[in-house]
Amino acid sequence: MTWIKISQLIISILLIVVILLQNKGAALGGVFGGSGTVFLTKRGIEKKLFILTIILAVLFFANSVANLLLN
Repeated sequence: MTWIKISQLIISILLIVVILLQNKGAALGGVFGGSGTVFLTKRGIEKKLFILTIILAVLFFANSVANLLLN
């Protein structure tokens, strides 16, 4: 059961890093509507980071459920 907790810690750290890497460099004003740029498609590394985020989120959820059921 220790390996589940260790894997959950590793997955959560990876998920945080991948989410932070998805920042497009928008300033704080862009958060409040200051930027009019709209990104409609994801290409290259952005698409890979997006897919990796989804995979890590699903793994984190499955790991959390497994941890809950085994305890």
